[in-house]
Amino acid sequence: SSSSGGPGSERNQRRPAAPVHARSAAPRWGPQHAGARQLARLYSPGKRVQEWVCVILCLFLFIINFSFLLLHFSTVHIYKIILGIVLGIVTADFASGIVHWGADTWGSVDIPVIGKVSIAGPNILINHSLGLIIFSLLLLLSEALAASYPWDCYVFALAGFVTLTNQIHKWSHSYFGLPRWVTLLQDWHLVLPRKHHRIHHVSPHETYYCITTGWCNYPLDRLGFWRRMERLIEHVTGQRPRSDDMAWAKKTD
Repeated sequence: SSSSGGPGSERNQRRPAAPVHARSAAPRWGPQHAGARQLARLYSPGKRVQEWVCVILCLFLFIINFSFLLLHFSTVHIYKIILGIVLGIVTADFASGIVHWGADTWGSVDIPVIGKVSIAGPNILINHSLGLIIFSLLLLLSEALAASYPWDCYVFALAGFVTLTNQIHKWSHSYFGLPRWVTLLQDWHLVLPRKHHRIHHVSPHETYYCITTGWCNYPLDRLGFWRRMERLIEHVTGQRPRSDDMAWAKKTD
């Protein structure tokens, strides 16, 4: 008899496995994602210095402006003052939604100048707030202070909440180590609650863009505001919303 393994022994031998296309090990999110590393490289030491200068100047102007408001406070226009503060907060929330929606839907770091908005986010908000505060400060120094006081309160509330938006947004992503007073503000919905913001992060991430208090999210969603805006822009420009989302997720070095 043959010393071979018998009929079919060759067929029974283990064959090399067919090549399998391994999934890419590159992360699609998180700090190790190629896009995240690109953003980190754009955050230069000079930008960090600019950020600190803006924060200190902004805080200084806030203190001055708030001192003027306290000094000239009167209950004569109390209802208008309350209304002005509430409207200032609502305006800040709506503005945060416009910026967030614009960046998520149409933005790219490759767009000249404004494409860096995702890197310069804190600076953009603080610089805008500086302009609002300076404008309000000029009004406070004017002779028409009494008549303009509710308007000044509106501008001050708007500037304050715009300035705090990035920090509030960060808190909405933090589930550990938050001070008790922050969680109370979230529970009372005076700042963006964590559970509320979680809705935005459910795929396809195309709703609940307002990230200051979140007050505007439900009415804007019910009105179909964001989809209407996207259809309008697509009709005018031909650009589809979120067309590069997958390319960004698959981005590699």
